[in-house]
Amino acid sequence: MNLTPEQIEQVRAWLADGASLGDVQNKIRAEFGLHPTFFDVRMLVMDIGAQVKDKEAQVDADDVTKAKLPPKPGEEAKPAAPGSVSVTVDTIQAIPGALVSGSVVFSDGEKARWFFDQMGRFGFEPELPGYQPSAEDSRAFQTQLQAELSKRGF
Repeated sequence: MNLTPEQIEQVRAWLADGASLGDVQNKIRAEFGLHPTFFDVRMLVMDIGAQVKDKEAQVDADDVTKAKLPPKPGEEAKPAAPGSVSVTVDTIQAIPGALVSGSVVFSDGEKARWFFDQMGRFGFEPELPGYQPSAEDSRAFQTQLQAELSKRGF
């Protein structure tokens, strides 16, 4: 897609104002009379060195339960008993590119998703951003995860 320098600056301005790729695509159609695909717009943004701003989640600072993510598809983690850690392994692969994945509920009730990708790298996604389990919970998680994966031949 060939844009004039003025059009490129306009695209940068839209992105700086918080426009999504879809918004930019629609504005290019409406204002420039061009019909780019969504992929064309993605490539344009990369080519001009611009970035799409992430939408900030609106969370009430007094209610941390609103910061929790919705449950992911697959097997749901069961609540852990007080002072224990509960690890589950997904029966259906819910994370693209993962070799194996599952859920964990820590002793304080916080939940997280875990996975190993096809290169054997471990991933950990807590529902509450920035959450770190206690050292005791981390050891219990590692022990239970190793046991669960051994049962399944990993």
